[in-house]
Amino acid sequence: MLATAVRVVGAANPALVLDLGAGTGALSERLLSLTTATKVELWDVDDAMLLVARERLARFGDRARFIHRSFGEPLPPCDGIMASLALHHIRTLEEKTALYRRAADALRPGGVLTNADITIPRDPAARAATYRQWANHLVASGIPEERAWQHFEEWSAEDHYFSLEEELAALQSAGLTADCRWRNGPATVTVGTR
Repeated sequence: MLATAVRVVGAANPALVLDLGAGTGALSERLLSLTTATKVELWDVDDAMLLVARERLARFGDRARFIHRSFGEPLPPCDGIMASLALHHIRTLEEKTALYRRAADALRPGGVLTNADITIPRDPAARAATYRQWANHLVASGIPEERAWQHFEEWSAEDHYFSLEEELAALQSAGLTADCRWRNGPATVTVGTR
């Protein structure tokens, strides 16, 4: 998932990329390793996460900038915007569409927004099957099955997953050309191109 997201952004040869909800900097690290001139602004509201990212990306010098900022704030002009497992914290589809509109306004022509996150179908049977597949993945990763289902329940207080169709429609209504570049069960990489 992360490799696909980074390839999409890197293919645009961006000068400046925003990493929204950057966390520990895993996505930015991949992009900075792939490119030689790209600068990345890592945005997060968690200073402890930004500290970890700063240590992780120290070898990239001034190509990585660390900013205490929410992705709800205005976005500066840039060539790429990326996020990994962060935008599911946006509570409504209207709010997410508004973010995508701000992204479309910030992106220079040819710029891309890539979102590596979870999508869950609206159809009840497909929804149940997707959660089952996700639980199976967590179990294969060493998490007991009961705990996997507890995670879903705990995460539901903060996390809001939309269907792939809703995500693509939101990107399109924001004025971006929408595409799904990768999908494995609930894990999805959506792309909006200006």
